[in-house]
Amino acid sequence: MDGYHLPTSIIFSAFVAGTQEGMLLEKAFKNGDTLREGYHVDIEDELDLVDKVKSELLATKSGTSEQLEKLVMKELGLKRACHFGWPNVYTFTKAMGEILLGQRRENVPVVIIRPTMVTSTYQDPFPGWIEGARTIDALIVAYDEQAFPCFLGDRRNIIDVIPADIVINAAMVAIAFRNEEVQVIYHVGSSLQNPLSLYSFEDACWDYFSINPRILENGKALPNRRPYLFKNVSFFRLCLLLVYKIPLEMLHIMSLLLCGLFSTHYNKLNRRFNFFMLLVKLYAPYAFFNGR
Repeated sequence: MDGYHLPTSIIFSAFVAGTQEGMLLEKAFKNGDTLREGYHVDIEDELDLVDKVKSELLATKSGTSEQLEKLVMKELGLKRACHFGWPNVYTFTKAMGEILLGQRRENVPVVIIRPTMVTSTYQDPFPGWIEGARTIDALIVAYDEQAFPCFLGDRRNIIDVIPADIVINAAMVAIAFRNEEVQVIYHVGSSLQNPLSLYSFEDACWDYFSINPRILENGKALPNRRPYLFKNVSFFRLCLLLVYKIPLEMLHIMSLLLCGLFSTHYNKLNRRFNFFMLLVKLYAPYAFFNGR
């Protein structure tokens, strides 16, 4: 039909709100909006900055490896995200994506779906279906492996999760309902109608893995232990340093002095520690999230 545009549905993230507290409304990002008062983001400037840093890397005498470039880009992305008030690159780029849509959609109707933490399906194609381990599922896998003996958080806090099929259903309904030439935003979450506390989440993990423990290579069941939760970030970092990082470095030095005698054991523990630190990096900004 001439002049008629089908609505476009785009899935972003409710956590474009960063770590704000209280009731978070379905408010659109306008050009230049950031989460820090008095700051203004220009997407073209950010792209130019990325190109400039890449060019400087390539201009070095020794050149640059792909691995080094990725590391530099990750550090730059996190630095720019925090500069404008977002806790990570993921939510920063989602917000910029929304800004671009608002600028360039012209008269195409757009429906923006902002889910919270998307987890396995409630019903379709069958209960519990998921591909990979992302968002809160990564924590469940880590719990199964007993990969984090301690973590940050408050058991009274609410974890806002939403099944993947509910998100898709919401997007389909929103497309069918909205067809005029406007941009509409919908949050899709559970923290208001069906809140899940960290205490309930931990209990569910404890109950399930007590009945279905991970079996080790020697045929024995991995002991199921609840992680200790720190409410103080400074105490948490001190614990990591004294209990894990320093002993790990001492083991490394001993292994080097003894011609790699403990290298296999060190590498195994170091991988586990790095995985743990990755979880901390990903989830620490939301450990005490109080938005709804």
